[in-house]
Amino acid sequence: MEKFDILTAIAAPLPEENIDTDKIIPARFLKTTKRSGLGKFAFYSWRYDDNGNERNDFILNRDPYRQAKILISYENFGCGSSREHAPWALLDFGIRCVIAPSFADIFFNNAFKNGILPIKVSREICEQLVEDTKMGANARITVDLVHQEIIRPDGEKIKFEIDPLRRQLLLEGLDDIGQTMQHVESIRNFEKNRKEKQPWFPEIIIDEHNI
Repeated sequence: MEKFDILTAIAAPLPEENIDTDKIIPARFLKTTKRSGLGKFAFYSWRYDDNGNERNDFILNRDPYRQAKILISYENFGCGSSREHAPWALLDFGIRCVIAPSFADIFFNNAFKNGILPIKVSREICEQLVEDTKMGANARITVDLVHQEIIRPDGEKIKFEIDPLRRQLLLEGLDDIGQTMQHVESIRNFEKNRKEKQPWFPEIIIDEHNI
């Protein structure tokens, strides 16, 4: 998982409440278990018409927001079904951070596990950030996870809260498997000792290069 420390990027506004996971990636595109290649389906029903042509009025189809790495939205982002493909699609599209007043719990947890930082701030602050995004190419917002700050284009700093463990895992770029692999030597020693004491038990071979 890619580390997240300080991100300065164009921010795109999606100022709507209850953006569900089917809006983030429609169910018909969930046939794969691969994380790559899903970015082209992100917000598909908003980005494309019935003939597969881009909708010119959708924010992520317009420059400079095509290069956005930060989304600003409103309450209950990521609600709906508990599909992990939603953060996969956002990440593959290039989104590393979503700022909103609240998130659906499952999406919130899945985002952290896939290297996306979901930040909870007030509706008022989100509305201010949405105004900032109207600056186009100058709508660059800095998200500083080290100091837990959002820095607006005018230099104003906004503090945000985050669980200390989740913060540390993002800073180190560790997902669930990465956390396990930190203890690989201890696991190998345990397996070695168990093989000596219980030779009938199937051996578990750990190869971090194939994970």
